[in-house]
Amino acid sequence: KRGGTPEDVANACLFFASDMSAYITGQVLNVDGGMLT
Repeated sequence: KRGGTPEDVANACLFFASDMSAYITGQVLNVDGGMLT
């Protein structure tokens, strides 16, 4: 595991802004690399 980068968050934003996420509604995406706080 590693700490996240701004690029990791940007990639998640790009995914949700793209047509690839068109069928996803009402979800929360945790961009945490599997780490829990």
